[in-house]
Amino acid sequence: MKPLRSFLRFLKKHPKKMAVIGCVCLLWYIFCLPNPLFKDPTSLVIEDQKSQLLGARIAKDGQWRFPYNTVNAPKFETAIIEFEDRRFHSHWGIDLRSIGRAINQNIKNRRVVSGGSTITMQVIRMARKGKPRNLFQKGIEAIMATRLELKYSKKEILSFYASHAPFGGNVVGLDAASWRYYGKNPHLLSWAEAATLAVLPNSPALIHPGRNRQALLEKRNRLLHRLLVQQHIDSVALELALEEPLPQKPLPLPRLAPHLLNQIDKISSKEMKASRIATTIDRTLQEQVLNITNRHHDQLSSNGIHNLAVMVIDVETNEVISYVGNIMNQPSNEHGHEVDIIRAPRSSGSILKPFLYASMLQEGSLIPSQLVSDIPTHMSGYRPQNYKNTYDGVIPAHQALARSLNVPAVRKLQEYGLPKFHFDLKKIGLRTINRSATYYGLPLILGGAEVSLWDISSAYANMAQVLNAYYPNSGKYDPNPFQNPTFFSNKNKKEIDPTSLLKEAPLWNAASIYHTFEAMQNVERPDSEGEWEYYSSSQKIAWKTGTSFGFRDAWAIGLTPKHVVAVWVGNADGEGRPGLIGVAAAAPVLFDIFALLPNGNWFDPPYDELIKEVVCKDSGYRPGPNCPTTDSLSFPITGLNSKACPFHKIIHLNEAGTHQVHSVCSSIRKMQNKPWFILPPVEAKFYKLKQPSYQPLPPYRADCIASLPAIDQIPMEVIYPKKESEIYVPLDLDGSPGKTIFSATHRIPQKTIHWHLDQTYYGSTSEFHQIELNPEAGEHTLTLVDEDGFTLSRDFEIIQ
Repeated sequence: MKPLRSFLRFLKKHPKKMAVIGCVCLLWYIFCLPNPLFKDPTSLVIEDQKSQLLGARIAKDGQWRFPYNTVNAPKFETAIIEFEDRRFHSHWGIDLRSIGRAINQNIKNRRVVSGGSTITMQVIRMARKGKPRNLFQKGIEAIMATRLELKYSKKEILSFYASHAPFGGNVVGLDAASWRYYGKNPHLLSWAEAATLAVLPNSPALIHPGRNRQALLEKRNRLLHRLLVQQHIDSVALELALEEPLPQKPLPLPRLAPHLLNQIDKISSKEMKASRIATTIDRTLQEQVLNITNRHHDQLSSNGIHNLAVMVIDVETNEVISYVGNIMNQPSNEHGHEVDIIRAPRSSGSILKPFLYASMLQEGSLIPSQLVSDIPTHMSGYRPQNYKNTYDGVIPAHQALARSLNVPAVRKLQEYGLPKFHFDLKKIGLRTINRSATYYGLPLILGGAEVSLWDISSAYANMAQVLNAYYPNSGKYDPNPFQNPTFFSNKNKKEIDPTSLLKEAPLWNAASIYHTFEAMQNVERPDSEGEWEYYSSSQKIAWKTGTSFGFRDAWAIGLTPKHVVAVWVGNADGEGRPGLIGVAAAAPVLFDIFALLPNGNWFDPPYDELIKEVVCKDSGYRPGPNCPTTDSLSFPITGLNSKACPFHKIIHLNEAGTHQVHSVCSSIRKMQNKPWFILPPVEAKFYKLKQPSYQPLPPYRADCIASLPAIDQIPMEVIYPKKESEIYVPLDLDGSPGKTIFSATHRIPQKTIHWHLDQTYYGSTSEFHQIELNPEAGEHTLTLVDEDGFTLSRDFEIIQ
């Protein structure tokens, strides 16, 4: 009582000092909690769209410490309260009964056997890391515990404990412990597992194999019996729980999307503070895609092909639902398996051809049925070749795309304009195309540029989104339709202001996209006999493959109104391998993945932008005045701007119809005037090999040939070389053969002349008909074809 009397006397003598001391104590009490409560670094954790763990990265201090989790596991919550702090929900941070019991037990045992700390006090002790464990610090913890109770709810305090309690080794927090010891989400813990983790923070060293694990087992079982007594479990649950073994060595954490984890780590270190990231990935689909890629990799690796990447996009939400940056079933990085191929620039192969097709449909310079040239071609030193080195002469444009023919694509790129197409590719977000159009040249369409799987997938998904939105937007267009997909949950909920919609498409309208997809979905699938569409389980898929020069990259892109699937196969170091082609290496992976996805309807045709018109049956062009038969086909309205059929002419035949005649050598009354399908000579030669029914022009009757000059039938003339001339070509200073300038004239200079050397197309001229060529030594044939189909040939010989 004497100290109390002294203190009271001091109060009477120094009331102001005591008021100051009281204010200081009050301020300390108010601000005594650390801010933030815990400053420890946490692991970067990524979860799928249903909060299932995809992967994690260890914290900077070497601990597996998952971020603070506000959601408690019910069984663990019950078990930890029963084990550590039975009156947790009724006290204010300090449990005097527990403290009294602890003091009594310690006195009886003459050593510390019980601390009497509440869960709240233990949270304070963990937050004040490194403080000595003595009575003075215990008192401070008790005071701070009451402050913690005033600031936070019981649920939050329990979450603090579960997120920061030690669970042995470098495992901190319930989330990390549940995955490391049991390989599951804490909410899926059994009663035995929850009880084990509840007693573990009290003696975390017991979890290690080789330690006194019997003590851990006994502590767990005692807690299970207490749970029975408190009627949290029944006797059956108890018996089952007692039979469960303790966990063995820590399990590896799930590693379902390590390349995505790397990407998010790069972003989070710069732009984000959160270390628990909710993604758009579907874990179930991700696991299934991994199984497919691993199975195909087992086959591909026998051919020295070691890398494979896949991305799946939900078209409706523009969210990535599967992200496999590379093969992950390898123990080392010997073949570059750590490289995220989805983001890596790789040669595009033919994967860009549908973009050119859509651009030409949009422009109106092409309709799907229109014949395009497929002949040996030489342009400005570049000589494209079809994959099988065969030619059709002419082929409908939609079939040329479906068969991925190289020569028609290059010729159409030259016709459309390389700078325009280069601009289109940049507009749709192909960021790796960062050099000038002239740098890439015409090979751009065949793999002369590098693209990433991410950008390509995004572009095709955006095309599908434009088509899907046509009717919901009443035929209007988003002014910015080309948006990157996202893998962050709730980050891409794009709302479009209806007043900002455009009447005209920024690049491709719905009709152009629809017919592009129609051509792409007519490709025959791998390992099939062309009858896959008759199976009830099949679905319409627009798809395209690509193969880069040297067999270094194999691509396959497929889409439906619901999903885009993109596949790349090859070697990260760029090594080419025989058989590494899109249709054989990448397409089978594509269709195996589509088999996992639900079937759906095909795209609705955008009828307001389509027109059903007659086309010439033979040429697929809009009919000219001489087309004998027509078909009725649907194509984009812009196709009305395309030119009429250039291949049908009226020819004059004798009465028997066997020879051509003209008015000088035959009576007009005895002539047959008949429309005839006439292809240029080179096109006709290759076309007839594939289409034996093609009828070449009948020859002139013998008596009519001599009179041809008299009616001035020849509209053009070769100026150089002269007939059967021998041309001497000297060597240049560097030792290379010089070039020869060939020239011609046309009665109508504006007419276009197409130049062919030995049945290989080299270019076209208008106005000034000159072309520079470099033929090899030997005999050659120069063939000129004007836009009306008139043909003129000249033989010559090069001497060096």
